Amino acid sequence: MLAKRIIPCLDVRDGMTVKGINFVDIKEVGDPVELGAKYARDGADELVYLDITASHEKRKLFADLVKRIAANLNIPFSVGGGINEVKDADVLLSAGADKVSINTAAIKNPQLISDIASGFGSQFVIVAIDARLEDARWRVYINGGRIPVDKELFSWAHEVQERGAGEILFTSMNHDGTKNGFACDALRELSESLSIPVIASGGAGKEEHFEEVFTRGKADAALAASIFHYNEIPVPVLKEYLRKRNVNVR
Repeated sequence: MLAKRIIPCLDVRDGMTVKGINFVDIKEVGDPVELGAKYARDGADELVYLDITASHEKRKLFADLVKRIAANLNIPFSVGGGINEVKDADVLLSAGADKVSINTAAIKNPQLISDIASGFGSQFVIVAIDARLEDARWRVYINGGRIPVDKELFSWAHEVQERGAGEILFTSMNHDGTKNGFACDALRELSESLSIPVIASGGAGKEEHFEEVFTRGKADAALAASIFHYNEIPVPVLKEYLRKRNVNVR
């Protein structure tokens, strides 16, 4: 069995790492380059950097930040936000990113998933899906969780896989920032029905939530932000907890 991955997520706005609750109430928490380097030293398996306003404000994620991140990291990292065409992915991968993450652009132009996958390889493509449980249906949202669209989580996830994505990053908007645990039932259904890895996001608050998302939720990786940014659960402490409970981590 592949080792489960622990992935700190750094939401970036105007060059600073920020954190909110349910996608709002945004606060700055630190420099993305310094935080990333710290997490690498602490034993994080990967990092995800998301420019949370790039799609909404029609801006591109600046390649110079990616270059600085790459120069200070020895672990893989992915970058998302403002990737609307293949050349955007090319710029970011050339700047040092190991993977790109697309969300809004993939909904608006699903062919983009196939184009990036065929141009660079599926292993370089993460499709992020933000969804909210509404009336027993997981409705997909775009533009940083601002706009609902006529897509459902599971059918969209399967289309994403068929189009060549290498991984899916699912964020439950109901759980995001609440620290009450991940959306394990939905994650389990995704993991059991897809052949590509599923990264869980939204709801991490304590060590037990990670154990649950890897066992009951069957996620391949778990992503969190504030608990790492505020040092509530240091990465080494979390990994030791999981090892003692026979969860396979690096």
